[in-house]
Formats: sequence, structure tokens, C-alpha cells
Amino acid sequence: MKNNNYSITDHLKFIIPSLIGVFLFMSPMQTDEGLTIPIAILAGYVQDLLADQLSAIMMIIIVITAVMSVLAKIIGRDRLNRTPFFQQLFHVSSFWTITRVLAAIFAIMVYFRLGPAFIHGEATGQLLLDDLLHVLFAVFLFAGLFLPLLMNFGLLELFGTLMTKIMRPLFRLPGRGSIDSLASWVGDGTIGVLLTSKQYEEGYYTKREAAVIGTTFSVVSITFSLVIISEVNLGDMFLPFYGTVLVAGFVAALIMPRIPPLSRKADTYVNENADGITEEIPDGDNVLTFGYKKALTRAQKEKSIYQFIKEGGQNILDMWMGVAPVVMAFGLIALIIAENTPVFQWLGVPFIPLLELLQIPSAQAASETILIGFADMFLPAIFASSIEEEITRFIIAALSVTQLIYMSEVGGLLLGSKVPVSFKDLVIIFLLRTIITLPIITLIAHIIF
Repeated sequence: MKNNNYSITDHLKFIIPSLIGVFLFMSPMQTDEGLTIPIAILAGYVQDLLADQLSAIMMIIIVITAVMSVLAKIIGRDRLNRTPFFQQLFHVSSFWTITRVLAAIFAIMVYFRLGPAFIHGEATGQLLLDDLLHVLFAVFLFAGLFLPLLMNFGLLELFGTLMTKIMRPLFRLPGRGSIDSLASWVGDGTIGVLLTSKQYEEGYYTKREAAVIGTTFSVVSITFSLVIISEVNLGDMFLPFYGTVLVAGFVAALIMPRIPPLSRKADTYVNENADGITEEIPDGDNVLTFGYKKALTRAQKEKSIYQFIKEGGQNILDMWMGVAPVVMAFGLIALIIAENTPVFQWLGVPFIPLLELLQIPSAQAASETILIGFADMFLPAIFASSIEEEITRFIIAALSVTQLIYMSEVGGLLLGSKVPVSFKDLVIIFLLRTIITLPIITLIAHIIF
């Protein structure tokens, strides 16, 4: 495309970083563990390298976050005016300060095995500090550092323009939301939440759009889906399983933005100056040429490597310190309730008639797994692995993936991010997704089995 306003450098500045970003975040690669992406391979390498130190590192990060948040509260917001990044990172509301302090206490108890066993047990505290937080540390390290490749060099502008004709009528969203879901799909749901939060903060999404994308399009990665279906001993059925998940997820994505609570979110931006994204295509341009011009204009704004590294570093700190304490505090409480009380069994009782109506075998055992996924997505698969009937295990595994909101990761991330959703919103969205996707999954399962 010829355009006198753009130099060869501008073209290269868009093309090279964007291709590297696509490669790192979206290129499926075959490994011994199955399909994954380069970011996940790098993260796995760091996890292996620092395996013995990561629990200590995450405990220290969580403790420093709590100490700095308390200090920021004591000295006041204005004293941090000279460092706006640290001001927004550490000067948080009283609720989040208390959450961070609680997370620090939990992290210390788990690391040093102090206090009651239900806090630092293998299925509770150790699962988080010695396992999940290792993954988050490594994924956030590389995702945070390289996220600007997807966001700052024009790729979102190009995709956003190309996808508008699909995303607007189907999902009532801007086209650039498609990148968030793509990054989640082949990468990780956490990357999708992260992208959404950053886009919202920069004024590209309204509150409603950010809430819809964060709760509907931060889908479960192919990699993790493979882990789930393997856990219920149906690894050989991965393709029909993932096909089922995609169909059910697509239907949920059509319905969820059109009903409360998501439909009631305000179509306003995070600050009054944000003007969102123009999606009108001017005369003389088609979708491709206009998208490409927007991409080049965005790439022109990137001037220095220092700024790229600085923004990447801030992303990493933002994720580590903003997210890890939330996951530690809420995730641990949810796991303790799931492991040590019959709360989730009681909550499952109302679902037994529905499961029997849908002719799902072992309805009683299946009912106990339905709401436990809110604590952690992996829990339903663990509980379902002992159920005899393959069809029931298949349905539970698929449902746990399409429910999407689970407190030990995506739910905790959403609450810790700037995306405008409350805990109450997440509970309602989780229940609605369960009610919408369960009949679809069951219907497909009855056809397959």
C-alpha cells in the first residue's frame, strides 16, 4: 500500500514487532506436553530453573506488596505524586490493603508451614504458593515484558478494524476485542484479562466492553483444556471435547452481553478524555487499507527501546503485586471452604433435579462438582475423575472450562485488575454461564456417547 505520509521505517516498525508478538503469544507449538505457545515455553523454562526458589520469591513479593500498601496508606496519596506508577500500585482502598495484608500472612504461614494444616495443606496453601503462583510468576514475567508488542505497534488497530464487522453485530464489542480472546485461546486466560485491563485503562474500551471481554472472552487456553480432559481420563477425546467447549462458549458469548449484569454496565470510559476507537471507514479506503493506516499511525508513536522496556517492567510489577496477593487471599479461602466443609455439596443440591432431567448419570456426584469450579477450575476435574460414567466426566470437564470464572485465577485477576466487575457480578456471571452452557454441553455429549 503506497502512502506518502509513511516511511519504510514506519512499515517495519509495525510489521516486525507485531510479527514477534504474534509468534510469542499466538503460535501453537508442539512439545512433549502437547500444544503450547512460545511464552508458555519460556515460562516453563524459568519455572524449572527457579523451581526451588519460586515459593520464597512469591512470598517475598506478596509481603513487600502488603508492607508498601500499608506505608502508602500511612504517608498518604499526595506524598507519592512524583511516582504516579507506584502511587496507583500501592495506594489502594482499605479493602484491598486488608486483602494484601491477609495474603502476606497466608503466604508466610504456607511457606513456613505455620498454624493449622488446613491453611498450609497440600490441597490448599501449597497448591497455591508451590504450584499456581509459580505459573503466574513465570507467565507474568514474559507476558508483561512482551505485551507491548501486541499493544503498542499497531496490531490491535489492524485487527480491530478487520474484525469490527463481526464483533459489533454478534457481541456488541469493538473489533480489537478479538485479539484478547485469541491471545487467551492459544495462550492463557490471564493474558486475556491483562490485555483487557490495559486497554480499558488506556481508554479503548468502555466499562461495559471491558467487563464483557474480561468475563466472556478471556477463554481457557488449549493447553489447560488438555490438562482438564486428561485429568478425567478422556485425553483421547480432546478434539470433540474442545469442539464442545467452543460451541457452548460461543453461545454464551452471544447471550451474556445482552443480559444483566453485563448489559447494565455503563458505556462510559475510565476517564472523561478518552474518546474510544473510531470504527467508521472513511471514503477512499477499504477495511484493510484503513486498518493498515491506523496500525502505521500507532507504530509511529513508539520512539524508544527504553520506553518499551520501562512499560514492560511496569506491567510485570503491576501483575505480580496487583494480582498475586488477590489470588493468594481469595484463592486460599475458596480452597479451604471447598476442601474442609460441605458447602459446595449443599450448593449443588438444587442442581440434582436439573441433572436428572438432562439424563446425566450419577447426578448426585455430578451436582457436587458444579459450583466447586468457582473456587478453582481444576477442582471439578479432580472430583469427577472418580465418577464411573464417561459421559458424566466429559460433561463436568467441559462445563468447568466454559464456566470461565474461578477465584484462584481469572476471578482473582479480574478483581485485582481495573476491569469494572464486583465479586457479586462474578458470582452471577458464573451461575448464568453454568445455566446457559450445561444444556448445550449435555446435548452434544448425548450425541457423542
